[in-house]
Amino acid sequence: MVNGEELKLKIIEGLSLEDIEVDDIKDDMALFGDDGLGLDSVDAIELSLILEKEFGVKITNMAEAESIFASCSSLLTYINKQK
Repeated sequence: MVNGEELKLKIIEGLSLEDIEVDDIKDDMALFGDDGLGLDSVDAIELSLILEKEFGVKITNMAEAESIFASCSSLLTYINKQK
């Protein structure tokens, strides 16, 4: 089972997010957009690759991607359901 700290660390490392620490990312913080972490569409592709490489999880239903990538909490729930 993946924990939130592990996921946040993989996001920071995988996306080369400078000046961001694990504690800076709140569980319910939006990953995309100006109100949250500020990721963009290129980051979404990279994040998908990180999920597959690091956790063996692939997003197969792209219609669900927006809700899956909404926050660390929703992403963590998806990863742990798929494992």
